[in-house]
Amino acid sequence: MKKKIEAKRSHSTVHISSSEFEKTAVKVSVVSIVGNAFLSLFKMFAGIFSHSGAMVSDAVHSASDVFSSIIVIIGVKISSKDSDKDHPYGHERFECVAAIVLAVILLVSGLFIGHNAVEQIASADMQTIAIPGILALFAAVVSIILKEAMYWYTRFYAKRFDSGALMADAWHHRSDSLSSIGALIGIAGARMGFPILDTIASLVIVIFIVKAACDIFKDAVNKMVDRSCSEETEREIAHYAAEQDGVLGVDLIHTRLFGNKIYVDLEICAKRELTLEESNEIANRVHDAIEEKFTKVKHIMVRVKPSRKDFD
Repeated sequence: MKKKIEAKRSHSTVHISSSEFEKTAVKVSVVSIVGNAFLSLFKMFAGIFSHSGAMVSDAVHSASDVFSSIIVIIGVKISSKDSDKDHPYGHERFECVAAIVLAVILLVSGLFIGHNAVEQIASADMQTIAIPGILALFAAVVSIILKEAMYWYTRFYAKRFDSGALMADAWHHRSDSLSSIGALIGIAGARMGFPILDTIASLVIVIFIVKAACDIFKDAVNKMVDRSCSEETEREIAHYAAEQDGVLGVDLIHTRLFGNKIYVDLEICAKRELTLEESNEIANRVHDAIEEKFTKVKHIMVRVKPSRKDFD
């Protein structure tokens, strides 16, 4: 279907190469692996020696983040590979696959926490639960601070590179932070004589974790099913094309997302008396200008049509 173009002036963009993205994504993931490995061991130690089941569960949650970051590295490495015979359009969608895997892990982690909370409420005798030590409380505070820092650190680069896999990993950090908040509330409540607070907090955390997993899954799927990019982006591309020498107007624009890249089909109007060579020069000029200006545009097809109007 043809789209009416109401173009407006585009914003400036920063060129980011595939190699820069791969290098940065791997660096971010390595930071995640080291941080989560430390937190997992620290919280496991604190949970065991302070008799805190909530902290032990939180340690297992942190350990799952190590696995998630490894998946991110694999997904980014594959998606950054150049086109080949079997994948002529590149490998960008492999990052979407990694994001989907992470979303599933996030969902399973949330449901596991929720299941344990419900099971404890249904069957446990609250009077027999051991009172956690102060070390578990300290471990929960440390975990909240570090995981929030890791969330914002990873989210910054996920936004910069429009990376679904990195954003999924960022939300996994946030889910662990929320889990630690639940553990903190539960441990503090148990120390004050209200152990049921631990399980109630866990159920609240599940809502946030499941929502994050669903949002990540939806975003990754949208990038895999040839969804068009935003109308604002299409207007910016069309406006910039119309500004190029020899272009009298933009007849239509079609876009589709391929991973975090954009593919564009564009029809422009030019004077009808132009030769084939002159029309081709205009098309090439528009092609090169758009790919340089909009760094997310990986491929663009430009078709030149004779204008139906007379221009001076």
